[in-house]
Amino acid sequence: MSKAVRERSIMSSFDMNKKSVMVAYGVMLAALLALAVTLLYPFGMTLFGSLKSREEIFVFPPSYFPHHLDWGNYALGFKFVNLTRAFLNTLLLYAGNALSALLIPGLAAFSLSQMKVPFRKSATLFFMSTLLIPSATYLIPNFLNLKSLGMLNSYWAFWLPAGANAFNILLLKSFLDGINKELFEAARIDGASELRCFFRMAVPLSLPVFSTLLIFAFTATWNDWYWPSLVLSAKEKLPISSLVYYDIVTATMLTWNVKFSVLTAIMVPPLVFFIIFQKNIMHGLNLSGVKG
Repeated sequence: MSKAVRERSIMSSFDMNKKSVMVAYGVMLAALLALAVTLLYPFGMTLFGSLKSREEIFVFPPSYFPHHLDWGNYALGFKFVNLTRAFLNTLLLYAGNALSALLIPGLAAFSLSQMKVPFRKSATLFFMSTLLIPSATYLIPNFLNLKSLGMLNSYWAFWLPAGANAFNILLLKSFLDGINKELFEAARIDGASELRCFFRMAVPLSLPVFSTLLIFAFTATWNDWYWPSLVLSAKEKLPISSLVYYDIVTATMLTWNVKFSVLTAIMVPPLVFFIIFQKNIMHGLNLSGVKG
């Protein structure tokens, strides 16, 4: 009769009996607890601040938890910002960013990985070297290029730069390198074009990495407020982060409890998104950190 095989973890029960291991383990747990409290404190401050009254916000010494829940802050805050229009603008931006950030880098990665492209290694090295350049250094050149193309105050100012993403190219290429080249060779012998090989074979086989890039595109679109504030002048086109910054964060007539209520409302969609796609996000972090 076979016994159940148990995998050994990082620390076994024998290791935990050692006093030095127990002390080190306790220190690590304390450090993780302190880190968790540090990360969760701002979220709690925003959430509980949205339920405080105006007097309780400015009381001294300040209190972390509200004594009386004031739900009217949310109704008052929504009068100062049109979140529905901003949310639709954000979804439109995300759709274009996702399409551009997947299609163009996907075709480039497929060409570098599965096609006989001249100077393929040099091109890959070039894309890799661009990752060493800080994004702030090409902020003004991007703005001037879009201005000369007449794309300011339009969503093309987001969709066009989203396609020039070296990180997406290298991540997709790393994944495509793990696919057997004989599959594509057999398809080419049967008369399939390169585009057909990409859309009918490479994309279905690469759904994990494509879903990961969709998640990255969502978080980047939702959290970005500086670039929309720079290239969009029409207020009705602003995404949710930029609109909340202009109408809520910098507003001088609103009290902090009303501001916290709107900030809490826009924190909910990313949190729900993270809870639903938590496994995909963790898998995406592994893909971006380990070459396949």
